[in-house]
Amino acid sequence: MEDTSLYSRFLTREVSIGDVPMGGLNPIRIQSMTTTDTMDTLATVEQTIRMVNSGCEYVRITAPSMKEAENLANIKKELRLRGYDVPLVADIHFTPNAAEAAARIVEKVRVNPGNYADKKRFENIEYTQQAYQAELERIYKKFAPLVKICKEYGTAMRIGTNHGSLSDRIMSHYGDTPRGMVESAMEFIRMCEDLNYYNLVISMKASNTQVMVQAYRLLVETMVKEGMNYPLHLGVTEAGDGEDGRIKSAVGIGTLLEDGLGDTIRVSLTEDPEFEAPVAKALAARYERRAIDLHGKTLFTASKTIDAEKLSYNPFEYQRRATMPVQHIGGHHHPIVMLDVSAENLKDPYFLSAAGYNYSAGLDKYNMADQACDMVYLADQLPSFSFPGNLKQVYNYKTWLSLKDKNNCHPLLSFEEYQASEPKDETLNLVKINAEALEGKDLSILKNDAVLILETSALQGVALQRAFFVSLMKQNLQLPVIISRSYPQLNSDELMLYAATDLGALLTDGLGDGVWIKADDSIGLSLINSTSFGILQATRARISKTEYISCPSCGRTLFDLQETTQLIRSRTDHLKGIKIGIMGCIVNGPGEMADADYGYVGTGPDKITLYRGKEVVKKNVNAARALDDLIELIKEDGNWVQK
Repeated sequence: MEDTSLYSRFLTREVSIGDVPMGGLNPIRIQSMTTTDTMDTLATVEQTIRMVNSGCEYVRITAPSMKEAENLANIKKELRLRGYDVPLVADIHFTPNAAEAAARIVEKVRVNPGNYADKKRFENIEYTQQAYQAELERIYKKFAPLVKICKEYGTAMRIGTNHGSLSDRIMSHYGDTPRGMVESAMEFIRMCEDLNYYNLVISMKASNTQVMVQAYRLLVETMVKEGMNYPLHLGVTEAGDGEDGRIKSAVGIGTLLEDGLGDTIRVSLTEDPEFEAPVAKALAARYERRAIDLHGKTLFTASKTIDAEKLSYNPFEYQRRATMPVQHIGGHHHPIVMLDVSAENLKDPYFLSAAGYNYSAGLDKYNMADQACDMVYLADQLPSFSFPGNLKQVYNYKTWLSLKDKNNCHPLLSFEEYQASEPKDETLNLVKINAEALEGKDLSILKNDAVLILETSALQGVALQRAFFVSLMKQNLQLPVIISRSYPQLNSDELMLYAATDLGALLTDGLGDGVWIKADDSIGLSLINSTSFGILQATRARISKTEYISCPSCGRTLFDLQETTQLIRSRTDHLKGIKIGIMGCIVNGPGEMADADYGYVGTGPDKITLYRGKEVVKKNVNAARALDDLIELIKEDGNWVQK
């Protein structure tokens, strides 16, 4: 953070978790959570083994009551008999007695400071300073026995704050904010330190990637000021499934890894848990390689405080960088998507369906999808058919000069070409700038007809591109910037994760007016287009489809989450801009779906409760009719459109 062009990891305290220590000089650890019923010992053991074989170094298991907590002993015993000594983590909500029982059995317990020993559920209560302090003292008395047991048994603890389940006392003073999340954790950390217990891991999870990133940064800032350096568990809650879930996780987790933060990660997907670890490993591996210096040593820094003045923007609050619009790029326009189509068959208009434009030969018209790109780069290739009227074409400068009809066509120039060439386009010129090669370039010569294409091929590409934005802001240059990244020799899964990290890290900070992802020809245009829009959606920079905030399932889940999510998606995925939370139990709803417009929450066997925001609308609806009732609710609010 101190030097935007150099990568180093935040050096945290080492925490003992069984035989797999975390933090300190250890590698970034990988973990996930079982989805089986904790009382089904064999099913949980077998799923745990699959998770370990897929790369999990810690396995978390829910313990919602005493019986599940006590059964952790049977699960652990069976795993050890089968030769698996993976550290187990008990996941606790609301139940101190279950936490205390589990802490005597497993290597780590996770508690949520928003609901530990707190019987109130998301009530809005005004707290005086005296009442606030009295509440803290009550929690201290309830929490201290668990801390003492953890000290006695050598058990680690994760203090896991969730954006959507902050306590009433926190909400009354700080609201539903990143600062509130940080203070929620700090209350419990201070209690632990008062009891001389330091075997702690901290997390700041949210389904909103902006909130999550800001909360972790604020946490580190706060810890450093108080002389703390506890290791960090990174994760985006309720990321969803498939491509969306992977992109959203990579945006949130990858942005923080770029900052040098994170000692263990969990990618939360609404899929079987053994599919989570490979995604987490791919994200972590990139930074394990990056942190090694020429002498084979890992690069660390003892401090990760952020100098907002040095950055020229506030990394703790989202605000999009101010720019002067050039046509539809920059200003208040949403970020654009640009695609390279120069390798496509430019004699066939049907290839444009992969870019969101479906051609009808009978009508000789294009139907535009919600995820239709805004600009295409053709290099020096000329199409033999008419492009859609709202799709801008970009050509290399010399080819653009030769065009007889320049309507909707614009040139791509190097900085030197822009400087030396006449004529230029009167309305829009795209100017390539490499973040590593800015020496001697006076960007102030660029006029109000220029949009920058910011490129980099450096390993530290995000840091260099961020430094470029900082330089622009210090010079008060309000030129729009399209962030461009190239990914040669990557497969589709790697492309998705790397691009979501690299572009997402900048967009999350409000930097960038467009994205241009370039990849090998073997990667289909459709995937590049959907990844581009997925990154913009995950960073909240541009909403182009329905968003599903769905939990990854666990032993508390009261219905088949994967099947239900797909069913809800099949009937609602055309509702552009609507956010639907799909939660397996009351712990994760309304808590972790705080950002959703509507909620579908399991509250009992075959029973669903429907929410509008955080407000209960219908309780205990039969699962067979719950989706129909959800759709009726959306219709009542005027948010329904026909497919």
